[in-house]
Formats: sequence, C-alpha cells, structure tokens
Amino acid sequence: MAIVNPLPSATDGHRRLRLDSPVDQQCVGELDISSKDDVDQAISRARAAQTAWAARPVKERAAIVRSAVDELVARRDEIIATLQAETGKPRAEALAIEIVPACDFLNHWSSRAHRDLRDERRKVHGYIRPLKKLRIHYQPLGVVGVITPWNAPFVLSLNPVVQALLAGNGVVLKPSEMTPRSAEWAVRILHAAGVPEDLVQVVHGDGETGAALVDGEVDKISFTGSVPTGRTIAARSAQRLIPCTLELGGKDAMIVCADADLERAANGAVYLSMFNTGQVCLSVERIYVADEVADEFVRLVREKAAAISYGAGDKDMGPLFSDKQLDVVTRHVRDAGEKGATIAVGGERGSAEGLYFQPTVVVGAAHDMDIMREETFGPVAAIMRVRDDEEAVRRANDSAYGLGGSVFTKSTRRAREIAARLTTGSVVHNDAAVIYGVAEAPFGGRKDSGLGQVNGTDALRGFTHPQPLLLSRWPLKKENIWYPYTPSVVRNLDSLVRYGFGNRIVRRFLS
Repeated sequence: MAIVNPLPSATDGHRRLRLDSPVDQQCVGELDISSKDDVDQAISRARAAQTAWAARPVKERAAIVRSAVDELVARRDEIIATLQAETGKPRAEALAIEIVPACDFLNHWSSRAHRDLRDERRKVHGYIRPLKKLRIHYQPLGVVGVITPWNAPFVLSLNPVVQALLAGNGVVLKPSEMTPRSAEWAVRILHAAGVPEDLVQVVHGDGETGAALVDGEVDKISFTGSVPTGRTIAARSAQRLIPCTLELGGKDAMIVCADADLERAANGAVYLSMFNTGQVCLSVERIYVADEVADEFVRLVREKAAAISYGAGDKDMGPLFSDKQLDVVTRHVRDAGEKGATIAVGGERGSAEGLYFQPTVVVGAAHDMDIMREETFGPVAAIMRVRDDEEAVRRANDSAYGLGGSVFTKSTRRAREIAARLTTGSVVHNDAAVIYGVAEAPFGGRKDSGLGQVNGTDALRGFTHPQPLLLSRWPLKKENIWYPYTPSVVRNLDSLVRYGFGNRIVRRFLS
C-alpha cells in the first residue's frame, strides 16, 4: 500500500493526504478525505437510486453487472498499473490475486443471481400444510456500506460490492486510504458497464470516514480489516440494530503430517507464506511439521526460500505495502531470534530505498514468540516441530485467531479427521489460501477472525432480508381458532395433542 503522509487541508476544509510508493518512496498521488457530510450525501444519493434499481428484474441487473467483465478485461493493464503504483506487487500477483478472481466473481455471481434471488416456495410441515403455503421473498436491505483493506484492494472491493448490487442494494464503498485508486477501479468498471453512478459510490478517507459510514443511515456493513476496528464496527452496528459481516485477521496454521509429500509441502510452505509478500489474511503464518520428517522438510524449505527473487520490477516478491507493516515483521523476526529460534534464511530489511523484507525462514519457533501468536503479515515461514498429529492440532488451535488452516498429507481420510478438529472457518488439503477464490465455499472466521460469512451458496441472500409470505389455501370466513372459544375448539385442540402428537406413528407424519 502507499505510504500515507498528511498534507495541509484544502481551501474548502477537507483534509488531504500524500501517497508515496512502497517501491521507492516517491509520491504517487494525493487524496482528499471525504467529510461526514460527504458520506451522508453519498448514502442519500444511493438510497434514492436504489428504489429503481431494486425494481428491475434480477436478470436485468445481472446482465448489466456481468458486462463489467468486458470492461475489466479491456482495462486490465490500467488497473494493474494502478495496483503496482500503490502496492508494488509483481504483475503475476496482480493478475493471479486481483484480476483473475475479479473476472470470476463477476461472471459467477451474475450467473447465479436469478436462481438465488427469485422467490422460493417452501413446504410447511404437519397439520399446517393443508391450510397454508409459504413463499420466501428475498428483499434488498437498502444501502450497504462496504469498507475494504489494502492488501488486495481491487478484488476485495469488487466482490462484496457486486454481491450487494445484484441483491438490489445501493452501495457506498470506503476503501483503505492507502490504496484508494486501486479500489476505485471496482466502481469505475461497474459504472462503465451501466450501473447507475449514484447507486454505487466511493468515499475516501481513514478511520474517521469509516466511522461516518458505519454511523450513517446504511442498512448493513461489510468490513474487511483489523480485529480492533472490527470490534468497534460490531458494537456500533449492534447499537443501530443493523447486520454486519466482519472478515478480520488470521494466523493460519499449516500441518505437515509424517506421510506428506514433502516436495509439495515445502513448495507450499514457501509460496503460501510469502505470496503477496505474506500480506494475505489466509496466508500460512505457522507451520507444524511432524518430527520424523522435519529435517528433510526444513532443508527443502530453506533451499526454496533462498531461491526467491525480490525487489522492484517483476521479481517473485515485491515490497511490503506499508512502512508500519515493515516494523511489525522486523519486530517479530527479531523477537524470535532473541528467544532462541534460528533465522535460517533472510531475516533482514532488503533495501533502504523501498519497503522490502527478505524472504525469511524461522526454524525452532515456539509459542512464547510473537511470530507464533500475533499476526505477522509478512514473508516469513515460521516452523515448529511437533511429535504427532495430536500435538499439531492442539498447537494449531492454540491461537486467538481462527480463519483458515491447511493439512498436508497423502491421506484424504487423515485430512478430514484433522480438519474436523480444527477450530477454523475453513481448512484446505495440500494447499492453502485458495478457499476465498472458491465462490461456492462460505468464507468466514471463528474466534477473533470475524463474524458472519461471505461467498457460498447463500452469498447474495446475505445482502437481503428473507421475507416470508404465508398464503392461505382456502377462502374461509375465519380460522377455526378465532373467537369465540367454543367447546368444539377445545376438543379439536385436545384431540390434536392426544391423537396426533401423543401417537408416535402419527407424530412422524406431523414433522
């Protein structure tokens, strides 16, 4: 992400920021901060536009949104250039992490929208069935506030915005102030595809602007970011009695079993802890390897990590996106070394000019070290030996976080048994992090890693209110239970209890 420095306020009173590149710390742009009035006006415009948008058939909304794929494909080089200016990530990662999944999400959600959002008929049970019919109408919430992070600013903005729009809502997006232009592209391609400009808007700023959006007249908040900010949003949403989804931090564990394919496991350990410079909520942050294969595994990891190229241009690994993040990674690695771990590869800042940190392997990590307790968010593979699967599971669960986890083993059965015991939102076999890109999989964390889920088969419905409509089957003048309470009413009710629920065979037909 761009390094943020304050500038003198504009003549109209708006605060301003300067954005410097993490590659060489040169200025890449300036940003005007949206005021509370700006946020409130954006919400008001989105609400006015939302009524007509929600009235359109779902297929029509989906056709407009789906055409944004063409805009994305045509303008991908411009989007990548913006991403690289603000983050320094290699082109391969801009494509793999941002562009490809963004195309997929646009295409996938648009194709599902009609099926997922149409009115649904549901059977009612037992003695109610002859009397009533039930339909569920998926009603848009209104205006959704979306607050997104800096580590994958384009795709993590586009995905929730697209889901909310397809569900019939208006959207106000507040991206990270550190990658504002990258996130803006999500809205620009939607406008170019024909989504009304007032329906989806961008407001810019820091925590003050985010607070204005959360406290504004929105009907839901979708937030991706830090645990402390997530807690604040949860509390404020609770005060307003609006729903929120929170995708927060992670400290994902990778378990390497004794029967693992060590070549694949080592390749995975290095890549999955260091891609996007380790700045992925689902990246591997802790590695627990069975003692009997640990020596060979460590040898392979050291060899592969040492071969990673890093620096400006299209190397394997770019800079950290933030000067603050560079400080965190440096502190964690230093703390590990001071407490007895071996820094087997790297461990130092890579360049005085940019925010580079060497690809790093820490061997002999332990749970009294910050690198195994706190979110590092950097290019570090931290390895700890364990006796067996039992200890690996216990260590993996010994964390305040519970976003994802991975198990490397040749046995699918073993992977399933271990996964069932991990207190995490998701588990991946012989891979990691990829789960967010599997749109059918509900994605969310446990413990401090979040609240609620995004993606999955109910993703679009998560931006609606499921409104039940109970229809009468018969044009009766009144229901049997309505006044007056005659003796026959009492007898009928008592008979239902005695001969219906009191008879085990009949009871089955009433369930």
